[in-house]
Amino acid sequence: MAKNFHSELVVANYDEHIRKLIPGYELVHQQIDAILTTHLPEIAHILVVGCGTGYELSYLLQRHPNWTFTAIDPSATMLEQAQKNIGLDLGSQRIRFIQTDTQSLNQDNQFDAALAILVAHFIPSENKTEFFQDISDSLKTDGILLTYDLMQPENKTELKILQKMAQQTGLSIQQSEKMLERLQQDFHLISAQDLAALLTKVGFKHSKIYCQIMNYYAFFIQK
Repeated sequence: MAKNFHSELVVANYDEHIRKLIPGYELVHQQIDAILTTHLPEIAHILVVGCGTGYELSYLLQRHPNWTFTAIDPSATMLEQAQKNIGLDLGSQRIRFIQTDTQSLNQDNQFDAALAILVAHFIPSENKTEFFQDISDSLKTDGILLTYDLMQPENKTELKILQKMAQQTGLSIQQSEKMLERLQQDFHLISAQDLAALLTKVGFKHSKIYCQIMNYYAFFIQK
């Protein structure tokens, strides 16, 4: 059965579970902060697509007091948890939370940057072009997009390696087997090469892989 991100139980356990599933989860966000800090001005507006429980929002809010954020997620449960996790002390007044997907974004080139972290691999293959087009249309000229997603494994050996890594980071054997089942149910994977071609198709002028951990690839993308 596919994981239900509208479930309160799933959302409550998300932050603990994701660190066991994703190798280098903390490093991912350190890299994101370093890249954004290098490329963005002191005052910037950032779109967070699929904000989940708000970890990257919390991380960036603490480091950049002059940045504002628009955070979207189709799950009301996720958004509620993000608001709880961030709280007033972290500057939630600098975030606009919206229950929606990219199709409902105002395509007015308003954002300096966008984040889509562990999101695009859930988008059906036939909808990925529209997904990235929506984000591109919402960015300012020369705006940047950072993604981090699971890419299509080339063979079963790569899946076994991914499973072993998940066991090393805390999943039980049974949980890691369930993880592989979910790859068939929840994920819509393409190769890194196909993603790069798709990004060019929708009008991004530059993209490069800045990090790879196992089959998880991070892309720096510029409009």
